[in-house]
This record gives sequence, C-alpha cells and structure tokens, in this order.
Amino acid sequence: LATVDLELKKAFTELQAKVIDTQQKVKLADIQIEQLNRTKKHAHLTDTEIMTLVDETNMYEGVGRMFILQSKEVIHNQLLEKQKIAEEKIKELEQKKSYLDLFKFPFFYFVLFLFLRQGLPM
Repeated sequence: LATVDLELKKAFTELQAKVIDTQQKVKLADIQIEQLNRTKKHAHLTDTEIMTLVDETNMYEGVGRMFILQSKEVIHNQLLEKQKIAEEKIKELEQKKSYLDLFKFPFFYFVLFLFLRQGLPM
C-alpha cells in the first residue's frame, strides 16, 4: 500500500509540473496573440491613412536603417499581407491555446492517471 501511495504522489507531482508548463504555454500564447492583434491594428490604421492619398503618391518604406521609395500600391499590398499573416497566426495560436486549455487543470490529469492506473476504459 505504501508503494502505491508513493507512486501516486510521484505521478501527481509530475502531473503538477506538466500543468504548470501548460499554464505557462497558455500565457505565452496570450501574449503572442496580443502582440499580433496590435500589429494587425497598426497595419490596418496605416493602410486606412494611406488610402486617403492620391494613387500617384510615392512613399518611403523603412527598411532597417534606410528608406526605400515605393508606390502607394506596393505599400498597400504589403500592409494587407501583414494583416493577413497576423490573422493566420492568431487563428493558429487560438487553436493551440484551446487544445492546451484542456490539459490545464490538475484534476483532469489526476482522473486520467487513475483511469489509466486502474486499466478502466475511458
């Protein structure tokens, strides 16, 4: 009986470590989603502003420590692509986060462990 208790305690400790790791991954996903939302909003606002300018307007794009002269259309397309990429990454992170949320709770792990330990079908 004592060895079973030690095994349960060891297993529960391992599960707690996994839960903490999962919680950290969820927090990281939240931070990344926030950043991507800011990037998407910034690109949208910039695009909205440049669309008010005449079509023949040339603009400077910042590249590293220099600027390159570009047409309005090129800048517009780059901003749309930036928004699209951010949206795709947000969806990807949301899916990952919803999957991780399933494994965030210690009770889930403990019940899962007990079922597996007893050899009961789930």
